[in-house]
Amino acid sequence: MLHFVFHEPKIPGNTGNAIRLAACTGATLHLIEPLAFDFSDTHLKRAGLDYHDLATVKIHRNWEAAKEYFGADARVFALTSHTENNYADESYRDGDVLLFGTEPTGLPAEILNDPYIAKKLRIPMLPARRSLNLSNSAAIVVYEAWRQLNFFASAPVS
Repeated sequence: MLHFVFHEPKIPGNTGNAIRLAACTGATLHLIEPLAFDFSDTHLKRAGLDYHDLATVKIHRNWEAAKEYFGADARVFALTSHTENNYADESYRDGDVLLFGTEPTGLPAEILNDPYIAKKLRIPMLPARRSLNLSNSAAIVVYEAWRQLNFFASAPVS
């Protein structure tokens, strides 16, 4: 099973979309507090539609608690624009953790430089562009990891 993490998410619609992504792929969504919204937020509910009961979502009080949850042997990939490592060049394994930063600023330096991070990865974009939407970025990388792990072969066709 894949894991993807939103560090201190700010936009409820992105988290709602991520809940749908988790429901549709079987990946587990992890949210690191503080969250800038609560689960009664209408934007979160609208984006997640009726997928909330189909997704696995875990909330961690901080980065240290998330690391404790994943354990010492976890492979955590931090998604950032501050590297040349392309996400599509990575060979993913079952159990990998994909870590995404908050919408306006990305991951803080202390997390990007944490020795717990196995590797920094980026999603390529045209020069002089700001950034992709957070939930879109998560979908790009989760689906690439899922494709590599051949999860499509075991997924029922609907």
